[in-house]
Amino acid sequence: MKLPKKPINWKEIYQTELPEIAKVIEEKELLNQILTFNKRYLYWSEVLYRVKEEHKAKYVWTLMKLLRLEKYEELQLGTIHMVYSLIPEFNKKLHRFDKQLAGNIEIKNKSLSLQKRYMISSLMEEAIASSIIEGASTTRKVAKSMLREQRKPQNISEKMIVNSFETMQYVTQIKHKKLTPELILEIQRKITHNTLENKKDEGTFRDNNQVVVGHGMHAEIIAHTPPEYKEVPELINKLCEFANSESEEFIHPIIKGIILHFLIGYIHSFNDGNGRTARSIYYWYMLSQGYWLFEYLSLSRRIVRSRKEYDLAYLYTEYDEMDLTYFIKYNITCIDESLTDLMEYITRKQEEQKEIKKTIQKHPELNIRQAAILEEFIHNQNKTFTIKEISETFRVVYQTARTDLLLLADKGFITKKLSGKTFIFLYNEQNNQ
Repeated sequence: MKLPKKPINWKEIYQTELPEIAKVIEEKELLNQILTFNKRYLYWSEVLYRVKEEHKAKYVWTLMKLLRLEKYEELQLGTIHMVYSLIPEFNKKLHRFDKQLAGNIEIKNKSLSLQKRYMISSLMEEAIASSIIEGASTTRKVAKSMLREQRKPQNISEKMIVNSFETMQYVTQIKHKKLTPELILEIQRKITHNTLENKKDEGTFRDNNQVVVGHGMHAEIIAHTPPEYKEVPELINKLCEFANSESEEFIHPIIKGIILHFLIGYIHSFNDGNGRTARSIYYWYMLSQGYWLFEYLSLSRRIVRSRKEYDLAYLYTEYDEMDLTYFIKYNITCIDESLTDLMEYITRKQEEQKEIKKTIQKHPELNIRQAAILEEFIHNQNKTFTIKEISETFRVVYQTARTDLLLLADKGFITKKLSGKTFIFLYNEQNNQ
């Protein structure tokens, strides 16, 4: 991915080439393009691609910017001045999020154990994907198996994933706390523990200006230079005030959460771990505002699938006069698609619940959890399970998982074997025919 072109100085063009700009307004086709481009909130390089004549493109861009000025909402965080627009597509999606992320859906009426299973699987997905964004090298299958089996991480990549998973669990526990600099430091410390070259960088703000944000695989190409390190404490204090306070001008909580996500990355308060910290605080804020279903979303998994667009959303915002609309638009799309994925997932899981009920009807001696564990074996007939893995998957204590598995083994549903010093369990195909 190449760095995007920075926009032209539209104010200068407006002051010096007003007659030419007026001619554009008279061209109906170009005028319609301007309205369409603004509705889609295109960036300068996207306008250049669509308006082939560069001299016309600069006039189109100037008029687009003039129209945007009328709709800007302004924000000031210390020395950082930002703007954003609530474009039409936001309203429909925000309404959906309000209904489904903070409202009541059928999953909330399910058993607590089922809710925990949904949540823990989603937290695993988020931890894995968030770490992959920051360079962790492993497969989703291996990483998820490690988390479920509570296997000790074997390398830095696996340690990053474990840290992210434990931090996401921590975030769900502190959703009623106010955001403070100390809390941000604690989140960064947890998420970077034993993964950095310099141990001193864990849980401390940077004390130098040597940190720059490189461009993808080309670290020598500087995409972003963060604010002076001396500004970091004050900017973080302002950020916490912004997160905790109700501003005089209403900002939709989801928009505000996205802005916090951007600011942590932009301020770049740490020598490492900024991206993972930013996404963790984003989750914290959404949960703190009552969007309980965020616990079940994996936004980072969506980001992994569109990493180029994620990077561009940051760069478009910074390059275009700190216009946050680009970053907000990208993140709203991520939430929308992640929510759709979740609803499809819930539908599949509810179908599995029907199978569990059939299992209970057939074997009334089993409780709901034991029937669910049996279904897990049925759906993974070639896989071996450990007590630890079942404990983690179903969010029960080790002894409860052990009791369930031994009961299923005694009844012949599954087979118990000794592997080294550890008991493993697998589906008993012959006895279940």
